[in-house]
Amino acid sequence: MTPRKYLQNACILLGTLLFLYAQRASSAGEIAQGERLFQAHCAGCHGPKGEGGSGPTLAAPALVRAPTEESLIKVIAEGVPGTEMPGSRLVKEQIKQIADFVRSLGQLPPERVPGDPQRGKELYLEKGGCAQCHAINGRGGAFGPDLTEIGSLRGARYLRVALTDPEADVPKSFSVFRGDASIPENFLLVRVVTKDGRRLGGARVNEDTFSIQFRDAANRIHSFFKSDLAELHKDWGKSSMPSYRDLFSKEELDDVVAFLVSLRGGNKEN
Repeated sequence: MTPRKYLQNACILLGTLLFLYAQRASSAGEIAQGERLFQAHCAGCHGPKGEGGSGPTLAAPALVRAPTEESLIKVIAEGVPGTEMPGSRLVKEQIKQIADFVRSLGQLPPERVPGDPQRGKELYLEKGGCAQCHAINGRGGAFGPDLTEIGSLRGARYLRVALTDPEADVPKSFSVFRGDASIPENFLLVRVVTKDGRRLGGARVNEDTFSIQFRDAANRIHSFFKSDLAELHKDWGKSSMPSYRDLFSKEELDDVVAFLVSLRGGNKEN
């Protein structure tokens, strides 16, 4: 190879390396900007590292609702109807930057959750009596939210707080029932007294201007026209779920949380 040819090849190689370095630096800059946007707009629900909170865990190799970059951008931009995930008012470039950061979270090691899921399942069913109110894969009560996919919808930290302080995340605003909203946003305990003196109560499942429907602890649905009620009480911010802070030891709480985190809709209960 002549010196001239050698120099030409060296220049081409250097140019390629510089281009790749610039691309990598640009990508890193986009991800860094995406992280800043994520902390400002998303971390409150999904956790600062995507570990999950009131929103699902994002630090995973593949996201159920957004397995591709295009679908993730769509979810961020438009939200998920019927859930707490709202659409975004950010511009397209900013949404792309958040998506790049979220996709980078899938390269992190999964959150380590202490506890034994199998022991947690036993505590859930027996000592905790949780199946009286909650269903998993169609088995259990319907008074509380279905937990079949709770591990993909909530993070470990959120679930632990839900067990020890059930009213921490119960909506406290005086909002009307929304048919397009999820259970958490619509959750409300109600108590009624009928004009013939009956006293009933439960969790609201539907409401409009003229009527209200609720489910009692025995899974019975009650429906009334409001004009037929002598009293209608709405217990905003209250939950019928007891705290398990004193019932479970720290180790038992770890086990139950580990079991709940493992519920991602794929495994059927025996």
